[in-house]
Amino acid sequence: MRPDILNPLFAEIAALKGVGPALQRQLERLDIARVIDLLFHLPTGEIERLRVDAVHGGLEGKVVTLAVDVVGHETRGPKSPLRVRVLDGDGNPLDIVFFTDRGGYARQLLPIGERRMVSGRLDRFGQNLQIVHPDHVVVPEKAGDIPEREAVYGLTEGLTNRRLRTLVEHALERLPELPEWAGASLVRQRGWPRWHEALAAAHANDRAVRDRLAYDELLANQLALLLMRQASRRRGALPLRGDGSLIEAMLRALPYRPTGAQQRAIAEITGDLAQAAPMLRLLQGDVGSGKTLVALAAMLGAVEAGGQAAMLAPTEILARQHMANIAAMLGGIGVRAEILTGREKGAQRKAILADLAAGDIHILVGTHAIFQEAVDYRNLGLVVVDEQHRFGVAQRLMLADKAEKTAHMLVMTATPIPRTLTLTQYGEMDISKLDEMPPGRTPVETRVISQERLEEVVEGVGRLLADGGRAYWVCPLVEESETGAELAAADARHAMLKERFGPVVGLVHGRMKGPDKDAVMADFQAGRIQLLVATTVVEVGVDVPEASLMVIEQAERFGLAQLHQLRGRVGRGAARSVCLLVRAPNISETARSRLALIRRSNDGFEIAEEDLKLRGGGELLGVRQSGDPEFRIATPEQVGALVEAARDDARLLVEHEGGLSGPRGEAARILLYLFGRDAAVGLLRSG
Repeated sequence: MRPDILNPLFAEIAALKGVGPALQRQLERLDIARVIDLLFHLPTGEIERLRVDAVHGGLEGKVVTLAVDVVGHETRGPKSPLRVRVLDGDGNPLDIVFFTDRGGYARQLLPIGERRMVSGRLDRFGQNLQIVHPDHVVVPEKAGDIPEREAVYGLTEGLTNRRLRTLVEHALERLPELPEWAGASLVRQRGWPRWHEALAAAHANDRAVRDRLAYDELLANQLALLLMRQASRRRGALPLRGDGSLIEAMLRALPYRPTGAQQRAIAEITGDLAQAAPMLRLLQGDVGSGKTLVALAAMLGAVEAGGQAAMLAPTEILARQHMANIAAMLGGIGVRAEILTGREKGAQRKAILADLAAGDIHILVGTHAIFQEAVDYRNLGLVVVDEQHRFGVAQRLMLADKAEKTAHMLVMTATPIPRTLTLTQYGEMDISKLDEMPPGRTPVETRVISQERLEEVVEGVGRLLADGGRAYWVCPLVEESETGAELAAADARHAMLKERFGPVVGLVHGRMKGPDKDAVMADFQAGRIQLLVATTVVEVGVDVPEASLMVIEQAERFGLAQLHQLRGRVGRGAARSVCLLVRAPNISETARSRLALIRRSNDGFEIAEEDLKLRGGGELLGVRQSGDPEFRIATPEQVGALVEAARDDARLLVEHEGGLSGPRGEAARILLYLFGRDAAVGLLRSG
């Protein structure tokens, strides 16, 4: 049972004052469903408001607060913006712009002939200085209500920073004073405040307290991992000692010999499978290093010993790609593999589930569908998780729990992104590394080019298509309506390129139905489509050796791991391959550094290490792939010191104090409910 003291924090977000259905939907787009989610939605930055008497060009781009006299309201029609004409303290003209004025709200806020205090970002439109949708408008007597510094949050369409801040204040009022779970000596040594004080200070953008909050999450992670390891060891695993016959038959049929790294990884995994202790091993390999072959060998080892194996992929495209590759390698050796995704329905689904429960299916490949409640295995012995960073600990456990004993687990990643690095760095997994590339892989040349030269890129694509080549063109969005920002959208880019090059241009994105996506991909693989416009749905699982060009538009908006994965879609054949990173004309120094790293390095491990420094460790128990860049310590060394402290504290609680007992143990249970609601709470409920 959840400790009663936490009930106010786990209330639905609608329990907060002023949250109606429309606002609730906006918050849900930010993954804020409960009060606790809002409290953990920490500021991403800070606004400094400059108090001025008059505006001038030198203040452009800054947030200013000043007194203005309202002289007029102007609009060109019911759907046109409302421009409120005002004068500053020196009599200079300024426009206050509202794109909507429902019910005359803006006119009432800034009535003609009155003076108001206004605060917002100063910009220029044509010859005029303006403030669009000011953050604050108050009468002069309430000028003190406008803060000089204000925390800034991640937002969504229709939700303002001011509105979210008000909700946060309501949520902070619900914070209980919880018992201390951190070690007393560590608290004294670091001068940390109590948890509720640190959380309130973090929302005031006091970054000095964030190491306390980071430590709390790390301690919860370490506690949960220790508890899960204990539970797995108590249950034990089924030793899977095969005779090697199926593995040998599969390898003999291959047109090439496995690399030395692949052979070493297979030996390490089969050795682990033979033990009664459950295997938990990470298979790291760069894009194209042959992880699928190693995974299949591991699954065949389980089948040789009378067990079943399941392979979990994060997307349907990747699951079907794996199924196609596995089916090709299994030809003629008498092992049955099937696929199960959300698309398999009705009689087909029932037949798969029945055969799986009877043990007639040896290997099941699929998405989240393979660990749903209705899915039963006769003797699940091994779970393979591809793209490990897409799944949290809890999701992996849900599949492993389908076994009578604890299933052995092999997780794979092509580019270990921050959460994976954090997990492996601190000892949850044993590691096998594929550091050799199979024959036939050619290095990809990477170039960075400004959006201003887009027409040159289009012309180059045209030359490639005329020569019979194939290419990808990746955009950050599906359609332009997703945001007000000027972002490249796949729909619009597809229309433009199709008008230019004709029916050889195709489109694929995550909103399309499975069969429609498959049809487009089949046409691309067959060459009927030569240019595939896509979102990141092609990030993993797409194998078209004839494709030799990857264009990534507005590349600065993608993560390093994503860029590396997308680049890995080309360079799979003998032809020279190029990846063009098309960037906006003006980007930050950080974005420039990230693109420079991708340009100079094809080493996924180097890229992943840099990604960890830039993005943080992510939620180890959750599903977010990266850490809030502000909700982390400045360097990996500082993170490491905190993790060591958290690990020592967790071991003290779990191994040396008889489990979660006593006053501090009770505090640790509360901590697990706060940070490990999915994985750890299940263990607490089961004792």
